Parts: sequence; structure tokens; C-alpha cells
Amino acid sequence: MESTQLSFPEKFNAAERFIDWNVQQGRGDKVAILHQDDKITYKQLLDNVNRFGNALKSLGLGMEDRVLLLTFDCPEFVYTFFGAIKIGAIPIPTNTMLMPEDYRYLLNDSRAKALVVSKDLLPGVLKVKDELMFLKTIIVVGEKVDNTLDYYELLNGCSTECETAPTGPDDAAFWLYSSGTTGFPKGTVHLQHDMSYSAELYAKGVLKINENDSTYSVARLFFAYGLGNGMFFGLYVGGTLVLDPGRPQPDHVYSVITKYKPTLFFGVPTSYNAMLQVKDAKEKYDLSSVRLGISAGEALPGAVWKQFKEMWGVEILDGIGSTEILHIYISNRIGESRPDCSGKLVPGYEAKIVDPDGNEVPTGEAGILMMKGESIASCYWNKHEKTKNTFQGQWFNTGDQYVKDEEGYFAYAGRGDDMIKAGGIWVSPVEVEATLMLHPAVLECGVVGAPDDDGLIKPKAYVVFKEGVTVNEELMNDVKLFVKKTIAPYKFPRWIEQIEELPKTATGKIQRYKLRQIAEGK
Repeated sequence: MESTQLSFPEKFNAAERFIDWNVQQGRGDKVAILHQDDKITYKQLLDNVNRFGNALKSLGLGMEDRVLLLTFDCPEFVYTFFGAIKIGAIPIPTNTMLMPEDYRYLLNDSRAKALVVSKDLLPGVLKVKDELMFLKTIIVVGEKVDNTLDYYELLNGCSTECETAPTGPDDAAFWLYSSGTTGFPKGTVHLQHDMSYSAELYAKGVLKINENDSTYSVARLFFAYGLGNGMFFGLYVGGTLVLDPGRPQPDHVYSVITKYKPTLFFGVPTSYNAMLQVKDAKEKYDLSSVRLGISAGEALPGAVWKQFKEMWGVEILDGIGSTEILHIYISNRIGESRPDCSGKLVPGYEAKIVDPDGNEVPTGEAGILMMKGESIASCYWNKHEKTKNTFQGQWFNTGDQYVKDEEGYFAYAGRGDDMIKAGGIWVSPVEVEATLMLHPAVLECGVVGAPDDDGLIKPKAYVVFKEGVTVNEELMNDVKLFVKKTIAPYKFPRWIEQIEELPKTATGKIQRYKLRQIAEGK
């Protein structure tokens, strides 16, 4: 592995590399962030990062103290994140779409002493405030309420000079809570050097990002995918970040791209598909600034990949990443991307595909994907058994089923527990879903295994049909026949059930376990 691509001094702090470095490179007057009608330069960004670091110090926080970050995508997110890292504190970007009881769990599990929260999200926290064991300070971005602090009142009283904590490359820098489909979220501990590795190996190595690029991400900053897309990739090279707090409805996404003209657009399969459904989009919007589309979060259906390229002339690079590895580690390449495929290894990472006993499987066979690389998190906070099961020496067990072909291309075959054994043969729900998506009446779908009258498991599809489609038995039979003719006949869904909306995680991944529960009548 080419881990020697990056070397770090004994004293290293990510805030200095991503923030101070840009001013040192002479970019002080360059626009770092576009947010609504605001243009924030790199010098203003540095000043506010330093102010926030000093603000935390004034509140008695320092090395390794946790700061929960619960804001929409805005400049204050960036100030808070790097301001905390600068003084050795640990920022924890947090999902803004959770329930009060989730915030109670996260605040107590992380033992965060301070919370930075957007005013619209504050009520959810206040509902559980009396049950929070460690939280001492609430800082509100927007109008404060009693017993909270105003973000800018706090910042404006602080110096723009801030001493950097004596951290090293292997010190903890930030946590991200995994958005797993089952069980409590796990605090994933990332180190000071992890963002640099991810940005160097993937953003520079694969996307060829440079200071002339501007980035816009549908995935929010609190996700690992969004954190790289929307924030640290651009800062690593001195580019410009387009931050937008609006809900990523397709018309809104188009409007943001048309207004701010990003060169790199990071979406998820659901958003790309939704954008394709907007009527007269070509007449209303302008995507000419976008040199590249990027997709991750779940497998991108080939039909969406092809239609987006035909409609906009934009190549989408599908890839796979994870919270634990921070960002994408297998990706398609510019000019070489393929539909229904995650691409090849990002240089600097290693992979092996293994059976349940840990033995490598032959090329062309499905197995669990194991990854090795320098951006892998150190552990799960306070989850010893889960850490041992997932972080195995230098290898990380992704839990994803993959197939690698002779040319080194990796194809996603679903999660280990999502695979369907029909008639004694493994069926990938992802392959069936990708085929269903080629049918002109299908908008979205999820495929799971369900028992037939004999108790044998067969594929069952839950389908969201496109607006205006007449759904009847004839259509259902037509869709089944279409799948039967397109892929191996045994893979076709024996049942198709119309559903108004698929259950999904906050990142847009289909929660197949919920579909299985529906299929089992739970």
C-alpha cells in the first residue's frame, strides 16, 4: 500500500492544515464559502475558526472534551468543527433529522460538555434537557433562549489569534456516529490525519480536485460522505464550498447548481433519480458548470447513470465509502465509469473479498468486502466487542457483499444480511432493483426475500410507481416479465407490491430490514 504518499510531523493539527494553510498559501482574500448571499473569504474563515476555539477555551473546554455539533449546513458548522479541533477538543457532527430521544442518547453516550445547535433544532434538545448527564453549555446559532449562549455574542468577544493544541497525527480529531440500519449508533473515532488521507487519495487522486473547483453536496455535512464532499475536500486544495441549508428537493438542487455554478456535484442515487423526474428541467436549469457528478450511499442503478449522462452530459462516478473509512475507497474513474459498478480500488487502499470463515474467495464470487487503508477510524467509542468484530487488525469489515471481476472492477451485491437465497441460489436484491429501475413505470423499488406458500424464500419487490402510471394487474405482470427477460429468470420478483414511499435511513439508503418486516406481516 502506498501509505508513504503522506508524511506528517510529530505535531500535527487538522485545523492548521485545512484552515491556516490556505491563508499561508496566499488565499486570504479568496472566497472559501458561498452561503445564501454571503461570501466568506479564507481570512474570515480563519478568524472565525480561531474565535470559536477561544470561545470554547473561555467556557473551560480543552483537549479531548466533546462538542456536539447540531446545525444545518452553514458557515458556523465549519467554524465550530475546526475551532474545536484547533484547541484539541472533539467536534461531533450530528444528524439534524433525529428525534429528542436520539439526541439524549448521543449527548449522554458521547459525554459532550457543549452543544452548538441551530435555533430551529433547539426545541428537540430542550425536551430532554433534564435527562442530559454531562452537557453544561448550549450555544445557539440564531435567537437564543434562557440558559443558552448566543453564538455570535460569544464569538465577537474573542481574539482572532488562537494557539494550536499540541496534537499529533494519531490524536482523536472528531467523531461521527454511524447511521446503521439496526441497533444504537456507534461513535466512530477519527484521527487528525484521516481527512488528509481521504482528500489526498480520493479527492485529488480520483476526482482531480484543485483550487479552481467548487463543491456542492446533497448529502449533509453531518454525514461522512457530506463532510468530505461539502467541506474538507474543497478546503484541502483551497477551493470554494457551496453550503446550502435547504431541503434537497430536486427543483431546489437544480436551483442551487444554476445559481452558484459548482464544478463538482455530489449526489446520492435517490437525488439523481428525482432530478431526472423534473419536467422541463433542461429549459429551466443550467448544469453547464458541473464537470463531474459523484454518487455514493448505495449502488447507483445503471438506468439512472445512463439517463443523467444523456440528459446533462455529466458523467457520474459511482463509488462506495463508509463512516468508518471516512469517505470513498472504491470508485469509478473519469472517462472510464461503468453502470451498475462501484469501480476500482482508490490507490492507497487495499481490498480482499472473503467468505464467512475469512478465506479469500475466487475472482467472480461474492463475499464480504474487507478494506485496509490509513483513513480507517481507530475504534468505536465505548463499544469494545463491536470494535473487535469490525476492526480486525489492519483490516476493516465493511459488511458489504461484493464481486470483483478479472479487470479489477467491483460490483455491489448487497449487505451480507440482504442477500436472498432462492431455489438454493444466491440472488442479489441490488441486481433485481437495478433491473426493475429500467422499466419505464418504476420510480423507486426495494427487493427482499419473502416466503411463498411452501415457506421457500423468493424475491419480493416493493415498488413506487411514477406519477400518472395506471397501476393494475396487467402492469404488475408486465414488470415481472420484463425482469424475467432481462436477467436470469429465477431472479424475477414473484410478487410486486405497490408502496407509496420506501423506508430509508437519513442518508437515503433503503432500509430493507423494514421491508422484510412488512413482508413477514410484522
